[in-house]
Amino acid sequence: MPAERLSPSDSGDVAALADHLRPVILKLSRHLRREAQRVGMSALDAQLLGVIKMAPGVGVSGLADIEQMSRPAMSAHVKRLEAEGWLMRQSGAPDGDKRRVGLLISPKGMQALGAIRRSRNDWLAARLSVLTEAERRQMEAALPSLQRLVEVKA
Repeated sequence: MPAERLSPSDSGDVAALADHLRPVILKLSRHLRREAQRVGMSALDAQLLGVIKMAPGVGVSGLADIEQMSRPAMSAHVKRLEAEGWLMRQSGAPDGDKRRVGLLISPKGMQALGAIRRSRNDWLAARLSVLTEAERRQMEAALPSLQRLVEVKA
């Protein structure tokens, strides 16, 4: 008879926990990215608009730094988002530098982000509804740890 496999938390093995958690997170991420595509926007488009929403007026260089992308590649993405009507450029920085151009989400971009958020929430809520109450409480209890996990600086 094979030995009972310990769960990662029972064994205290961080590598085993990572090995179990990684495919689940990747699969969840793929499903949520697909919801953006259903609205007609790539996951990267949604991510970039989300960053701009949180940092209105950010420049192309700043956005490239945040996303760890080259400036020419980011410039191409920004031009495409602008051509789709999802973002606008604003001349002048809050510090008075008229040479600086900041990025803002357009009303059309805000509508698209709202549609993506609703679609993702609806997808996730449908999946959560099949869990037992105890399972949902476990997931809720894990939220602070998951939040801390994504905020840890490497």
